[in-house]
Amino acid sequence: MTEPCDLTAVEARRLIGTRKLSPVELLESCLARIDRVNHAVNAMVAMDTDRAREGAKAAEAAVMAGATLGPLHGLPIGIKDLEETKGLRTTWGSPIFADHIPTRDEAMVTNLRAAGAIVIGKTNTPEFGAGANTRNLVYGATGNPFDPTRSAAGSSGGSAVALACGMAPICSGSDTGGSLRNPAAFNGIVGFRPSPGLVPAERRGHGWSPLPVLGPMARNARDAALLLSAMADDDALDPLAYTLPDRRVRGGDRNLFPPMQVDLGALRVAATPDFGFAPTERHIRDVFASRVAALAPLFGRVEHATPDCAGTDESFEILRATSFVASHAEKCRTRPQDVGPNVRANVEEGLRYSLADYARAATEQTRIYRVWQGFFADHDIIITPAITISPRPWSELYPAEIDGQPTRTYFHWLAMAYAVTLVGHPAISLPLGVDKAGMPFGLQIVGPRGGDALVLAVAAAIEEAVAGDSSLARPVPDIAKLAAAAPISAMPNFKSWA
Repeated sequence: MTEPCDLTAVEARRLIGTRKLSPVELLESCLARIDRVNHAVNAMVAMDTDRAREGAKAAEAAVMAGATLGPLHGLPIGIKDLEETKGLRTTWGSPIFADHIPTRDEAMVTNLRAAGAIVIGKTNTPEFGAGANTRNLVYGATGNPFDPTRSAAGSSGGSAVALACGMAPICSGSDTGGSLRNPAAFNGIVGFRPSPGLVPAERRGHGWSPLPVLGPMARNARDAALLLSAMADDDALDPLAYTLPDRRVRGGDRNLFPPMQVDLGALRVAATPDFGFAPTERHIRDVFASRVAALAPLFGRVEHATPDCAGTDESFEILRATSFVASHAEKCRTRPQDVGPNVRANVEEGLRYSLADYARAATEQTRIYRVWQGFFADHDIIITPAITISPRPWSELYPAEIDGQPTRTYFHWLAMAYAVTLVGHPAISLPLGVDKAGMPFGLQIVGPRGGDALVLAVAAAIEEAVAGDSSLARPVPDIAKLAAAAPISAMPNFKSWA
């Protein structure tokens, strides 16, 4: 019998609305799952149990009173520990903020609560989201639920693991170099990177930069679409969340949920294992080729092609480094002992660049963006591996080599994701079975400029089309095995930069 915590978000919300599932019952099921397996993976960190229970009781009372219910009414949610939550410890994975208790909710969190979601706690992240390996000196490492010695990726690793384990039906995440998509791929769940500005972020330091975005994580595409529909909004504090005169362009968009119908057989699909430059390992190339072969009959046309991404590495490296200088240079100067190696490396790199370097990177970004627009004139979507490697041990701070070749930077292994970030297109990581090592494999689906609804619709249609194929099903971790596992905190270097 399916436990309430293992229900999809859409199904749980339907059952709550029809009085067949109590929000209290759902919450208690999620809390029991956390108690049972979190010791093995360390996904949920700061918990808000008492307030969540109060919220679940209030949600149940609203249902019984026949009140109007929000789209997320009664659904427990994990909030990534990069987003502020009123009265609940928010650390950004940094010792500098180890005891930080915000006095307000971030706007996104406010919107989620208004939609009926119940914040159950915070999910683990690397320090300031840097590095895509979820480990920090405050809470320690997060392990992959399919093998807790392996990486959960990041920086939304805690959210991805919590979802895979049934600790919550929906979680929040954020993405600059793939932080929604990379952990989704490693842990067998869905992570969606929206178009910049669709989910407003009033704290983003470089407000005009399209690189960092907030977005939804869930166990399937429909659940991700439901969560995104509640996240999407307008906010004048985010300059990318624009408004047209007398017309609301964000929030309550019915094109997002339920996902619109799409005819896969009419789509022109480009497939690439590397965008022409990413260091994708041979193992992942082989698995991707098998997935393309399996999916090709669904599409109208599949062509092995890629937009020209020459210059992407350098442009992304420079633009990313400038944001680290703006956000973290002062910390590195005044408290270097409390700043980890990934953040220090990016700040030091950024300080070496000149204004001429930045101008060149921004110009290249624009040129590459325009190349992509020409490519999408002949293609509807692009499919790729979501990430370049199969999960490695989390004790490895980052992959220094792939197939024997050294990586450019500590984040070079995320190139499949940041190629899309640079041009601002929406993309999703969709779980499609496991790789040759038995670890989850994620397919990245990239849409055209502004094509968020299309990407969600394609992902949902693929899920439906492969539903009867066990080799392409979303993998599920062994909960009983995790429950019996030793605590991840007992592993060497659990709280270490070594």
